[in-house]
Amino acid sequence: MKTSLTALAATTLALSSPFASAQQGVSKDEIRIGTIQDLSGPLAGFGKQARNGMQLRVEEINEQGGINGRKLKLYVEDSGYDPKKAVLAAQKLVNQDKIFIMAGHLGTAQNMAAMPVQFDKNVVNFFPITAAREMYEPLNRLKYSFSATYYDQVRGALPALVKEKSARKVCTIYQDDEFGLEVQRGAEAGLKAAGMELAEKTSFKRGATDFSSQVARMKAAGCDMVVLGTIIRETIGTIAESRKTGFNPVFLGTSAAYTDLIHKLGGKAMDGMYATMTVQNPYTDEQNDKIRFWANKYKTKFNEDPTVFSVYGYSIIDDFAQAAQKAGANLSTDSFIKVMDASTFEPDMFGSPRMTFSATKRLGNNNSRLSQIVDGKWKVVSDYTTTQ
Repeated sequence: MKTSLTALAATTLALSSPFASAQQGVSKDEIRIGTIQDLSGPLAGFGKQARNGMQLRVEEINEQGGINGRKLKLYVEDSGYDPKKAVLAAQKLVNQDKIFIMAGHLGTAQNMAAMPVQFDKNVVNFFPITAAREMYEPLNRLKYSFSATYYDQVRGALPALVKEKSARKVCTIYQDDEFGLEVQRGAEAGLKAAGMELAEKTSFKRGATDFSSQVARMKAAGCDMVVLGTIIRETIGTIAESRKTGFNPVFLGTSAAYTDLIHKLGGKAMDGMYATMTVQNPYTDEQNDKIRFWANKYKTKFNEDPTVFSVYGYSIIDDFAQAAQKAGANLSTDSFIKVMDASTFEPDMFGSPRMTFSATKRLGNNNSRLSQIVDGKWKVVSDYTTTQ
């Protein structure tokens, strides 16, 4: 009798729950979105900016009535940029918070660790903030990626820059992990197309702070262009050390180094550096009226200037909302995937390239373009380059 009453009580509670439907994370009034960011580790600046951008767009959408009558609710967990913590964060979001979708998760290794937890519960990994090929390969119905890979960014940009600068000896310094290796491989592929090979390759361990031996090695090799498989501290450290020793090659980084933190923290020495990018950093004095208005709105709300990671977060929620709206009142993982697999996202005010998806194409685009730090600010200096 006690067992029967317990079962009846559990059934009654389940039926009264707003998330008792078959679709996790979607109720009559709410859609639950989860994200994992680095809020306390080495990329906390990026993570907090992405979270703020996501929150801003969520609030705007809710003020406009939500998605088919449902308000969005954002659940944020901190990974500390640690894959093990990312697993725990994913378990909480998926199993306790019952999210519908994981959006804008920051970090390659962190995504790789968390995806099995999500996929076990049929939760889509939507537009992770990383340019690694693993975000859409191998093909999985629950994977969608928006950013040209580090490999393709370098492979596409390097030949043209080599030609423009008449570079004869191209070298690379890269982080000794999958991210850095992807940059190195992209450099090798780009140079192969130009009939050249890397003149020197040197690496460093994640967390390194001294780059004097690597810079000395590249200087001794006579490198006149250096491809940077670096993020923030390593980019600044490498360039600063080079300037100090009178070594002034052309520096080319990827979207991992395309951040205002480079020129804010590195100062005048960073002028001249190039980096591949997909969307513009939203300066509050930007010449583009729409970007300037948005940037100042962001600054008013969060009391700090927005960055390109703020844009990533904002745009990811906006793209999710577009697809969820088209999926209609009966939003489910299956209906969302059906819409996404026939979706085209047009360029937005931040200059993002056009994205298209299908059941067999889960990377929205592989286009990137070049920016250069000029007088302490990133300036777009090329059109988009498409790689095949």
